[in-house]
Amino acid sequence: MHQTFDVALGVNLLHANQAGADHNREHFDEWGITCLNIMSSPGAGKTVLLERTLEKLSHKLKIAVIEGDMTTELDAERLRQYDVPVIAINTGRSCHLDSKMVAGGIHRLAHDYNPSDFELVFVENVGNLVCPAEFEVGEHAKVALLSIAEGEDKPLKYPVMFQEADCLLITKMDLAPYLEIDLDRIINNVRQMNPTVTIIPISAKTGEGLEQWYEWVRRQISQAPTQHH
Repeated sequence: MHQTFDVALGVNLLHANQAGADHNREHFDEWGITCLNIMSSPGAGKTVLLERTLEKLSHKLKIAVIEGDMTTELDAERLRQYDVPVIAINTGRSCHLDSKMVAGGIHRLAHDYNPSDFELVFVENVGNLVCPAEFEVGEHAKVALLSIAEGEDKPLKYPVMFQEADCLLITKMDLAPYLEIDLDRIINNVRQMNPTVTIIPISAKTGEGLEQWYEWVRRQISQAPTQHH
């Protein structure tokens, strides 16, 4: 069937991006790094999740962050307080990181540090529920965040993000008593999109669910291919 120009262009863009993502993953595998791609809409809690995670895990694991933002380095500055390398990438008007942008971050990591020293790289994607899910960056697993304040219908309205996720964190659980939100309905809607995704309700404020999240992260590292350190 003949494709419109826009559709053909989109297919070619995704194909080129996938080749770059595969190349990025080869680098990560060579260095023995597990890469996790953190995605959500703006304000769902990606940066505060990383703050808590670095606070907990950076003493035991060698971690770096590739931080995507459209214009500022505000989030990167927050994470640099935890004494880990944070490579900021400004995407301009682009609503997601792509594999080429992340390749630039990888090259900076390899230039400034010995990449084989690292065990874990977090990629904090641009806040958006659509584009980041479609463009792989070389990650080994995708983590999606959904704030409990965003509503029960988001998994149905933005299905690709939830279909692609390996782990879903339902954030801001401390707000649940003040909202007329049915957590079971959110979970059921997610399961319609992705029956096997790991779902962890969390609160960065109270600490609910965070130990379960840290354990999931550790498991991703332990399941990684043999490291070449």
